[in-house]
Amino acid sequence: MISFLRGTVAHIGLSAAVIDLNGAGMSVNATPQTLSRLRTGEEGKLFTSLIVREDSLTLFGFATDDEREVFDVLLSVSGVGPRLALAVLAVHEPETIRVAAHTSDSKTFTTVPGIGPKVAGRIVLELAGKLVPHGTAGAAGVSTPAEAAWKPQVVAAMTSLGWSEKDAGASIEKALADDPEVEFRGNVAEILRTTLRWLGQDGARAGNRVGSRG
Repeated sequence: MISFLRGTVAHIGLSAAVIDLNGAGMSVNATPQTLSRLRTGEEGKLFTSLIVREDSLTLFGFATDDEREVFDVLLSVSGVGPRLALAVLAVHEPETIRVAAHTSDSKTFTTVPGIGPKVAGRIVLELAGKLVPHGTAGAAGVSTPAEAAWKPQVVAAMTSLGWSEKDAGASIEKALADDPEVEFRGNVAEILRTTLRWLGQDGARAGNRVGSRG
């Protein structure tokens, strides 16, 4: 098992990075938050999980060992593959996931794009007892950049998850209008999570409106 990679960051894409290990480039899939902490040409370290399929070997990278642990446990849920597990970590901090699983809070998981009530219910059911909160969540994060720096990063992260640049920009503005303190802090990871949560809540509101008309 490859537990971690440490080497020069050769390339950073929208959903993956390439780490140069003495001349060998290893491609690692990661969340936008994890990728935002890497710098091309500088040394980077990622904790990794290797997913073995019949026709492929895929590495997924994480900023912390705790993220990697939560990712691996999420994969134990039937119907949750590596891409969906990574999406959960793109929206929520590991400690938030632990608390939600421990308290059977399925609504936390429905804020993740691609997870509906049925899948969320299965997640909390199958994770019962597998993830225990550590207590106080760490305050890890990235530096606070000006809007000129954070906005392109957040938009790029959202387009990598399937949104168009136009929809991503509009969603970011609407989400931050509801929570201006997040914009003031300018934390890329926090702004991304706030926007994705807003989208999940907005989707739920739209569904309720359709249901009431029916």
